[in-house]
Amino acid sequence: MIAASDLKAGMTFLQGDKLIKVLEASHHKPGKGNTVMRMKLKDVRNGGVVDTTFRPEEKFEQAMIETKTVQYLYSMDDTAYFMDLETYEQYEIPVDAVANELKFVLENMEVKIQFFGSEVIGVQLPSTVILQVTETQPSIKGATVTGSGKPATMETGLVVNVPDFISTGEYLEINTAEGTYSKRATK
Repeated sequence: MIAASDLKAGMTFLQGDKLIKVLEASHHKPGKGNTVMRMKLKDVRNGGVVDTTFRPEEKFEQAMIETKTVQYLYSMDDTAYFMDLETYEQYEIPVDAVANELKFVLENMEVKIQFFGSEVIGVQLPSTVILQVTETQPSIKGATVTGSGKPATMETGLVVNVPDFISTGEYLEINTAEGTYSKRATK
């Protein structure tokens, strides 16, 4: 069992039959009264997000989440296919369960799959990925980093705001947590 005051962002716990992931957690001390834990929680199975508060001493059963390094193979119809690199076992995950993550993943890229028992509950991305710009407005001569930027479509379909000097065909490092441009990269 784990106390609400010990829950941190990224941790997963059980609440009844629901598998809950902590997105944000903070202590809050109102002017009068006791300290409470403000949390933003996500139901892992149905994707629902809720803001709530708990007393710091409330206890929860911590969920044991395992991860395996896998290779993303492809998506067909409404299913994404991944393969374990050691056993060559394939995992099928509904595309709508991992739609946000697939915006950052190319075929044959290595990612981690998260399991709760034998149930696949999600895909864990690296902190940054390198993607190629497939479409953007032409670069502007004399543009600087401080400009407002322009939208660029990456090879996965992801659209990010990039500086004005970026042109089609360049490789960029993209922050997967925020979905933002980090810097130019080489492939």
